[in-house]
Amino acid sequence: MSLGHCLPGSFSMPTVLGCQFISLQASLVTEYTNYPDVYVFNATFCNVTVSYTHPGQDDRITIEAWLPELDKWNGRFQAQGGSGWSAGRTYLSYQGMAGAMGDGYATATTDAGVPSPDIAGNPGQWGLISNGNTNLFALQNFGSIAYGEEALIAKQLMKSYYGSGPIYSYWNGCSQGGRQGLMIAQRYPDAYDGIIAAAPAVYFDLQNQVTSWPGFYMQQTGQFPFPCELRELTNLAVKACDKLDGIEDGLIGDTVACAAVFNPFKKIGTSFNCTDTNTLKRISYAAAAVANASWSGPRSAEGQFSWFGPDIGHDLAAYTGVTCSNGTCAGPGYSVTTLVDYLTVSKDATNPKLSYTWKEYDHVWRSFSQQYASLIRSADADLRPFRDSGGKIITFHGTADEVVPGKATLYYWTQVAATTPNIQNFYKYYQVPGLNHCFGGKSGQPTSIFDQLRAWVENGTVPDSSPVTVTLPNGTTVTEAICPFPKKAVRRPGSNGSKVPGWVCLG
Repeated sequence: MSLGHCLPGSFSMPTVLGCQFISLQASLVTEYTNYPDVYVFNATFCNVTVSYTHPGQDDRITIEAWLPELDKWNGRFQAQGGSGWSAGRTYLSYQGMAGAMGDGYATATTDAGVPSPDIAGNPGQWGLISNGNTNLFALQNFGSIAYGEEALIAKQLMKSYYGSGPIYSYWNGCSQGGRQGLMIAQRYPDAYDGIIAAAPAVYFDLQNQVTSWPGFYMQQTGQFPFPCELRELTNLAVKACDKLDGIEDGLIGDTVACAAVFNPFKKIGTSFNCTDTNTLKRISYAAAAVANASWSGPRSAEGQFSWFGPDIGHDLAAYTGVTCSNGTCAGPGYSVTTLVDYLTVSKDATNPKLSYTWKEYDHVWRSFSQQYASLIRSADADLRPFRDSGGKIITFHGTADEVVPGKATLYYWTQVAATTPNIQNFYKYYQVPGLNHCFGGKSGQPTSIFDQLRAWVENGTVPDSSPVTVTLPNGTTVTEAICPFPKKAVRRPGSNGSKVPGWVCLG
């Protein structure tokens, strides 16, 4: 099939049980350039957009595939995941698709029937089908259904265009995309050969509560510290815990050990220069309490554990959302709790509740999980069907992630390890010291990790160390190694690791 045939009539309309196809559009894109975010120059590809519905559900799902020139195609498929409450077809998805296509992959993304140009998504646009009625079909599509269908449809488009389907198929996603990837492994174990599920929002219902927690806690306790106090507590934690992993680089590598030795309450009264006020300040009790509550995670009105908080070392000021004006500080309010409440619990968009008692807050989040966890939580620990299909998964998660708690990802991985024998044979988990949510922070993404996944899938080369670029406190950068949990990266001058000379993985 030549690119001269990038026309709707050149494609067979896909067939998927339970789907009624509405439209198929195809257009030739030439001289496509995406720089400097990804290095793609003057690319040519066939953009195919397919829309379909599930009869009786009044939905409309759109899948978009980018098919490179036949002589540029590497015979493989790489689907891209979403972000926030967005399933895909956003800026971040398109950036991922551009990078995949530049490397020779056919690639695709789906909006799962809940389109939004915003990378955070907007469930307020689709969460209710009418006042009092949550859009369960939309949540079901967003939660899981659309991703199994995406794989089937995209592969059929490739077969129509190239004359054959992909020899290997991969999923690549972070955050929501990571949750989607694990959901695919759990419910559609034959859809992909390899999955990158980075910083996965596995417990998506509980994850939303984590986002709401610091604002609620500050409002309930009346404690609103200056952002500079929270930044200083993070700095003090880094100083106290930097060497715990055996590597002095300005990062917290062992967050578990750090949580055991660093007590924010012991730092009350510590003097420092506050950049918010350009004055000398002392760390207050409020700052210590808010930091402790943030790291500990949501608690019920009775003080019971609800879920994990972010690890020590993340940007506390950004996470709490506290802002100050003329010496008075305030929290971000209850927007996430209000949104979840009126869309899925009270289901009353005409009279959204703006403030909550602690017991009301508990009720909203407990009810949200009770009603919808089966739709949006990708926490099934039995991955034996995916393992038995020959599939491989790599998850990486930054220790400075301020959005999805790394502790939750480690908890899920250990649940899989307890349920699915020989986890290391098909599922590797990497902790990345200093990496923020998906990207950013003092550590870069493990940019070799996808190639390591592919080598594992196609050649049986088991991934071990993987390189990351770390920015040191003095502003210089160095290459360090990350290792599959529970191994630890150890600097060993003169050694030649598989990926990172001078480092080995031990444990």
